[in-house]
Amino acid sequence: MTYGAQNIQVLEGLDAVRMRPGMYIGSTGSRGLHHMLWEIVDNAVDEAMGGFAHNIEVTLHKDNSASIFDDGRGVPVDMHPTLNVSGVEVIYTKLHAGGKFNNDNYSYSGGLHGVGASVVNALSAWMLVDVYRDFRHYQMRFESRFDPELKKIVAGRPTAPLAAVGNTRKRGTLVRFMPDDRVFETLVFNGEAVARRLRELAYLNRGVTITFVDERDTAPLQSVADASDELDENDENQPQAGAAPTQSYAGSQVFRFDGGIADYVKYLDADKTPLFEEPIYLEGARDDILLRIAVQYTDSYTENVFSYVNNIPTSEGGTHETGFRAAYTRVMNDFARRFGVLKDKDANLNGDDFREGMTAVMLVMVKNPQFEGQTKGRLGNTEVRPAVETILTQQLTAYFEDLKHQELAQQLIEKAVRAAHVREAARKARDVARTKSALEAAPLVGKLSSCTGHKPEANELFIVEGDSAGGSAKKGRDRRFQAILPLRGKPLNAEKKRLDQVLSNEEFRSIITALGTNIDESFSLKGLKYHKVIILSDADQDGAHIRAILLTFFYRYMRELITEGHVYIGMPPLYRVARGTRLEYAYDDTELQKLTKGGKNYTIQRYKGLGEMNPEQLWSTTMDPAGRKLLQVTIEDAALVEKRVTILMGDKVEPRREYISQNANFNRTDSFTELSDTLKARDEHAGQ
Repeated sequence: MTYGAQNIQVLEGLDAVRMRPGMYIGSTGSRGLHHMLWEIVDNAVDEAMGGFAHNIEVTLHKDNSASIFDDGRGVPVDMHPTLNVSGVEVIYTKLHAGGKFNNDNYSYSGGLHGVGASVVNALSAWMLVDVYRDFRHYQMRFESRFDPELKKIVAGRPTAPLAAVGNTRKRGTLVRFMPDDRVFETLVFNGEAVARRLRELAYLNRGVTITFVDERDTAPLQSVADASDELDENDENQPQAGAAPTQSYAGSQVFRFDGGIADYVKYLDADKTPLFEEPIYLEGARDDILLRIAVQYTDSYTENVFSYVNNIPTSEGGTHETGFRAAYTRVMNDFARRFGVLKDKDANLNGDDFREGMTAVMLVMVKNPQFEGQTKGRLGNTEVRPAVETILTQQLTAYFEDLKHQELAQQLIEKAVRAAHVREAARKARDVARTKSALEAAPLVGKLSSCTGHKPEANELFIVEGDSAGGSAKKGRDRRFQAILPLRGKPLNAEKKRLDQVLSNEEFRSIITALGTNIDESFSLKGLKYHKVIILSDADQDGAHIRAILLTFFYRYMRELITEGHVYIGMPPLYRVARGTRLEYAYDDTELQKLTKGGKNYTIQRYKGLGEMNPEQLWSTTMDPAGRKLLQVTIEDAALVEKRVTILMGDKVEPRREYISQNANFNRTDSFTELSDTLKARDEHAGQ
């Protein structure tokens, strides 16, 4: 076969998006589906960031389509000077087309790539755009259809030119799109995740009202206005500019926070014990870089800084966080010397000491942000660090020089001094633990069954609940790359303990020594001996509790282990189905019904614990890479994880009780016997 110019395929228009959707939205699974929604939501938020919109409404419809309305300026409807089509058609059909490539239309923007709206159109079965501008209502529809002549799907093609369909007093843009089932593996949006992100955006954009409507579970309460709402000169009740074209539903949620990120910090600390009521709020600008930051302290031992750039979460940090930490440490040390807490001969306190118990939310607005890292979650602009340092140094110094706040400054400095003493005690405990490990490996004698392989990227460590299951795992494993560490007792809840207390726990010391990474500020992935750390526990309440305790420990003291994708949860089967000598396994009730459908003369065993499986069964169902199921632990929403860990593992009982009452199914019973009888009755009936 020859390869020449005739073999070169040129993808025009939106065809490239259709051919390789993952390049534009990450995946065609649930994450990519939600990326579509966020692309359009970002456009609406950009209007609000510019001060042009005050209301945004996001609706998930019963047919799995989604719509986003904002009461901003409305998409331009006039003819483009060179393309000779309407601005609406340009924005929704041309890649890298938009008004965000200079700073004339938007001072700051969350989406600078100019592909968002057109990509959503390309990957939708249909899209309907309504523009309310200059007292006129315009509408344009796009569809992705199969072209029999071209023998392919033509993506996002207009069904007709932009049309003026009436007059209106409304203002803004309404976009409704239907994700294409020929592209996506699922069309079902996660309502909880959508509401969570919209709440976050409302905190970051103070004073903006964001309404979320999920029509899929609820019935409409009343009709408010619809997209065909035309201007009636004699109707005094006609909706005015900004009225969202939607219905009111019982499941509607309205997010508006006039305190902005200060309210956000209070929300994050709602289940903790704050040391002072109102957060420290600072803001300023320098060299076209805008900084807003809110800080509160609680009686916890951990630091939580959540940073955003142009409303985009930066979970991996970046130059803005570096500037914040440097300036905060410098200012606090300066005040410690002013107050006489630190003498001339004393060394400065560590930044970690000043940030113990801190919850901070920082929002930085940058004209042209440059993102780096594996998930594009780290800001790389070098000019941001000195700007943030200058702004924060000036604002924080002025804040603590105010007589009203000097008592608070004194309180925070004394807290840092106490934290420094605890940190020193923890350092000594680490040194002792490290010395013991090096000299005698005491924590691991008789516990860890290591593997023979010397390549960390290929090695796996199973942290197994109990000696019984640990024994089966040791016998069933592939010792070339699988190591086993049984837990003989329940480890401490790390959420309620200081680091020196955590280090005194024998089970945690065993894990730290086995992994080889050290812990907390001394943690380093360079020493990691196993690139897969697999938690293997029973499928009961005790097993769930042990998983929660271990994940809390990793989250608080070895977070990079999670963020870099090294932590997994093993998924042992729930059922064994035996037909003579043939054994099959089911991991849930649905799989069980599939395995037993159309068959007879089988027996079902429900596993209550890992110890019920012999080594061969544990290997084939749970440890063999060729057939096992693993659940990778990730952090997609750092603020949500922080709040959940605090609720479920923290000191306060009432928030935990409330969370459990809202999310647990107290009417659920163990239906194994009933299910088994039902399956047998089904099979007997089928055989008659």
